[in-house]
Amino acid sequence: MEASFVQTTMALGLSSKKASSRNVAVERKNLITVCRFSVKTLLEKYTAEPIDDSSEEFVNFAAILEQILSHRFKACAPAGPVSWFSSDGQRGFWDYIRLACSKVPNNCVSSIENMENISTARAKGRAWIRVALMEKRMSEYITTALRDTRTTRRFYDSGAIMLRDEATILTGMLIGLSAIDFSFCLKGEVLDGKTPVVIDYTPYLKFTQSYDYLTDEEERHSAESSTSEDNSPEHPYLPLVTDEDSWYSKWHKMEQ
Repeated sequence: MEASFVQTTMALGLSSKKASSRNVAVERKNLITVCRFSVKTLLEKYTAEPIDDSSEEFVNFAAILEQILSHRFKACAPAGPVSWFSSDGQRGFWDYIRLACSKVPNNCVSSIENMENISTARAKGRAWIRVALMEKRMSEYITTALRDTRTTRRFYDSGAIMLRDEATILTGMLIGLSAIDFSFCLKGEVLDGKTPVVIDYTPYLKFTQSYDYLTDEEERHSAESSTSEDNSPEHPYLPLVTDEDSWYSKWHKMEQ
């Protein structure tokens, strides 16, 4: 009787773990897919005028990117100096970015840290997104961060986008944004760290399901692989040449 109860409990636990892993895989798929749509709308929106915070397309893109960088971000601080984290005690993806991107040549990390009107981790993260876009180096920053696998693993839980192949797809998408001129004022309510992140999915309903980058089989494999640390890629930055080339080609055409 007792043995049967233990077996049933173990079976339920395994089933729950698989369901949870599948939910995480679906989260990754949805966020990357909607990010693809968002980048596409930004490229279609752009004319000769710089894009700023008044653009609904940008506001949505920034919300999506913030969600991606916060996906399965560890709630507890990893072992290390307290100085790694914000003085206000709040943790956010900025704490990861400022460490993982410190080796980017001529980076903007120290400039954002020294901004007097921006104090919280969330506000600094939002400022960084805008500065990186104005510098046309967003893809470079994230690519460099991903190469620091040790730091990435310390800040993200298993199954996070930043620890999976989807991160490479993300960097490929972001290359296209180098064709766009952005102009932002780094102060105001959008950077106060209090405004919640809300993604408006309405503009993307016009896109068909043909944009989905994962088949059911691939999604199932992704969910299954999330259950094992051994199956996670040791180096998350794996080349997906076809996807990256397509975005680079679009960027190159727009520059011409």
